[in-house]
Amino acid sequence: QVQLVESGGGLVQAGGSLRLSCAASGRIFSIDAMGWYRQFPGKQRELVAGVTSGGSTNYADSVKGRFTISRDNAKNTVYLQMNSLKPDDTAVYYCNAVLASGAWGNYWGQGTQVTVSS
Repeated sequence: QVQLVESGGGLVQAGGSLRLSCAASGRIFSIDAMGWYRQFPGKQRELVAGVTSGGSTNYADSVKGRFTISRDNAKNTVYLQMNSLKPDDTAVYYCNAVLASGAWGNYWGQGTQVTVSS
């Protein structure tokens, strides 16, 4: 069974930084894309940042220049460094991975709350 376990969320003041981590474990043969999504209350989950197995990255316009996604393939882990945080970044952040565990599938973490106070 595959698990994605997130850590690093919490409460921070505007202008501060947080680093999210997400480790994939279990019966994993290969990981393709990994990414971070966020969900505001009453809204659809939206992509924040993604990184391919080759290291190519993409970002939502709202976080470009402030957030950085990276991954450690040896550890099956993806990170999201969030700087210059704003109250508008307050949301539940979810880790996502497209990986092969027997068959290819799309997996999600349990979510971690990020709260930015003004």
